[in-house]
Amino acid sequence: MKKLALLVSALALSGVLFSCNEKKEQAASNESVLHIQVGPSPETIDPALNSAVDGANMIIHAFEGLLKFDRDNNIVAALADKWEQSEDGLTWTFHLRDGLKWSDGSPLTAEDFVYSWRRVVDPMTAAPYGYDLMNIVVGYEEASKGDLEKLGVSAPDAQTFVIKLVNPCVYFDKIAAFATLVPVQKKTIEAAGDGWATKPESYVTDGPYYMTEFTDGAQIVFSKNPYYWDAANITFDKIVWHLIEDANTSFTAYNQDEIQLIKDVPTEEIPSLRGNPEFFVEPIMGTYYVTFNVQKKPFDDPRVRQALSLAIDRKHVATTIMQSTYAPAKNFVGPGISDATPGSSFEDVTRQKYGDKFNIDDYASDLAKAKALLAEAGYPNGEGFPTFEYLTNDALYHKAVAEYLQAAWRELGLTMNVNIQEWKTVTADRRSGNFDTARNGWVYDWDDPSNMINLLETNNGNNDGKYSSAEFDSLVSLAKSTTDVAKHYDYLHQAEQVLLNDSAMAPIAYYNEIWMQKTNLKNTWHSPYGYWYVMYGRLEK
Repeated sequence: MKKLALLVSALALSGVLFSCNEKKEQAASNESVLHIQVGPSPETIDPALNSAVDGANMIIHAFEGLLKFDRDNNIVAALADKWEQSEDGLTWTFHLRDGLKWSDGSPLTAEDFVYSWRRVVDPMTAAPYGYDLMNIVVGYEEASKGDLEKLGVSAPDAQTFVIKLVNPCVYFDKIAAFATLVPVQKKTIEAAGDGWATKPESYVTDGPYYMTEFTDGAQIVFSKNPYYWDAANITFDKIVWHLIEDANTSFTAYNQDEIQLIKDVPTEEIPSLRGNPEFFVEPIMGTYYVTFNVQKKPFDDPRVRQALSLAIDRKHVATTIMQSTYAPAKNFVGPGISDATPGSSFEDVTRQKYGDKFNIDDYASDLAKAKALLAEAGYPNGEGFPTFEYLTNDALYHKAVAEYLQAAWRELGLTMNVNIQEWKTVTADRRSGNFDTARNGWVYDWDDPSNMINLLETNNGNNDGKYSSAEFDSLVSLAKSTTDVAKHYDYLHQAEQVLLNDSAMAPIAYYNEIWMQKTNLKNTWHSPYGYWYVMYGRLEK
C-alpha cells in the first residue's frame, strides 16, 4: 500500500510538473489554454457509448449535433440552422448549414447523420442509450436486430436529414440536441476499430475542438478546430482535461493555480470553503440512488429491496454526510423537473397526488417497517441473509455514504462489504451486472421526467439492475405514445409510483453540483444537466 501511495503521489507530482512546463510553453506561444478537471479517466468518450456526465462534458466540446442548448437552456440551431416537423408530428426535417466540415477538413453531410444514428441502434455497438432514444423512430425493432436500413432516417440530399417517428414526441427537439446523437465519421471509426475514441488521429470531430493528446490516467488535450462552423467565437486555443481521481490532488493543483476549474473537492474542505467566491454549489436535475441487481437472490424479492431502502436515513445522509450540499430524496424524481402545466413541478404534483414515499422526519418508523419486511421475506434479524457487496468509487461523498449504508444495513442484521473501484470500472461493472448493490445516480439529459423514469424500463441500456415490470413498461409506453401532454405526465406519475412501491431502486438524495472555479475565468456557464460550457470562456489577467 505504501508503494502504491508513493506511485500515486509521483504520478500526481509529475502531472503538476508537466503543467508547470506546459504553462511556460504557453506563455512563450501566447496560446490561450484552459486547465479543467471534471472527473477521472472516463470509461469512454465515444458519443454512442458514453452514459456518464464526465465523458459527456468532453464530448460536447468536441462534437455538435443537429441542435444544442444555449446558456439559458433553450434549444437553438447547431449544425442544422433550420428544422420543421410535419403537421401530424411524425416527420422531422433538419436542414444543415452550408459548408460543414470535419476536423480533418473533409465535408460533413446528412449521410453522416444517417450512419451515426444507425450506429447507435446497431446491436454490434451496444449503445446504452440505443433503446431509450431510438425506440420512437420507425423501424427501430428491425434495426436493433441488425437490419439497419429499416431505421426511419434518411438523407434525401447532402444537406437534409429526415427522421420518421412512430408517434409524436413532445420533447424530440431535446433528443436531437443530445450528445449521443452527434455525427461521427464513418471512415475513421471503421479504420481504427473499437479504440478510435482514444487516438488523436482517429478522434475526428465536428465541434469546437479536436483531440491532440490522450494519456489515460493523466490528461486529454483538445485543440481548437479551425473547420468548426462557429470557430470565430471559440476562445481557448486548447482545453486540457486533467483526469484526476483523487480530490486532494485536484484541490492541490487548483490551489497552485495549475487548474482553473475542478469538480472534485475534498469533503473535509467544504465547511471552510462556504462563502468563498470560488466555491460553487448549484442545483442540477438528478437523483443519487442505490441500484439493486434483481438478477441475483435475494435482491429479486421486492420486500428485501424495500427493507434495504427504508433502512436508509435520508435526512442524515443529505444533511450530515453530504453536509447539506444535497437534499434528502422523498421520491425518485426530484425538484426542477417540469409537469404538464407551464411553470409547474413534477415533484409538487407527485406530493399532491400521492404524498412522499419517504418521510424523512420519521426514520424510526421506516426502520421498524424495514425490519418487519425483512422478517416477512424470511430473514428475521438478518438470519440466513448472504453477505453481499456495495460497488462504488471513492470520490466526493461516495465512500462515506457506502460506509454509512454498511452501518445502516447492519442494523437489520446484514453484512455488506464495500467494494471500491476506480470510476471507469464501476460504470463497466454496473452495466455488465457484476455487482450486488451499487452506487448510482442520474443527471437529466433533458427536462422531462421520462428521462429518469425510463431508466428502469426492461430494455433500457442504462437499466443496470435489470429491473423488469410489465405494468411499469406499459405505462412508460403509453407516456411515449400519447399526444396529450397532460396524459403524458400522468402516465409518468403512475409509472414512478410502480417503481417506488416495488423498490426498483433506493433514492437517497437529490443532486447539487459542487465545484471550484477561478474568479478570472469568465463567460462560462454550468447547465442544470451537469455540463460546463467553457468553449466561449476567457481567462482575465
